[in-house]
Amino acid sequence: MKRTIIGLLCALVTPIVFAQTSTTTTEETTTSTKPATATETTTSTTYTAGTVTTYEPGKTVVVRGDQGPVSFALGTAARVVDAAGKVVTAPLRAGQKVRVYYTGPEEKRVVERVIVED
Repeated sequence: MKRTIIGLLCALVTPIVFAQTSTTTTEETTTSTKPATATETTTSTTYTAGTVTTYEPGKTVVVRGDQGPVSFALGTAARVVDAAGKVVTAPLRAGQKVRVYYTGPEEKRVVERVIVED
């Protein structure tokens, strides 16, 4: 009978002694990025109409209008076109009527296009 009791005790204790415990670790990582700040820039195109007084191809054009002579620096992006929108290959002459479209303040004017009116 002792053997039976010891056998039963061993049978009851064995699963507890040899039981494996498992540990599950869950790690949650949250990464947030700040949204990029949006900058809104508004540019308006302005024009000056008048007659050409001096012209240096690719450099400057001086136009005499209602406000008097106004000088413009011509960049590589400036286009000289006629009223139909076709590119003018001949250099501007003194006395030609033009309309100079530009953006930016007075001290930093960027010429977009020059339209020859006659």
